[in-house]
Amino acid sequence: MNLNKFRKAKARAEKPVRAAQNAVKFGRNKAQKRLQKTLNAAQVQHLDQHKRDP
Repeated sequence: MNLNKFRKAKARAEKPVRAAQNAVKFGRNKAQKRLQKTLNAAQVQHLDQHKRDP
């Protein structure tokens, strides 16, 4: 096995581990995403209601 194949195989093996760490570090569950989406929609609606048309 040449060095390039070994390097790529090692990177493929480490990818799921890194993905799991990022999911714990940055991830949000479905309920949190839905709550944030609802809050954002409410804020946009509130701002749109207060727009002044020239």
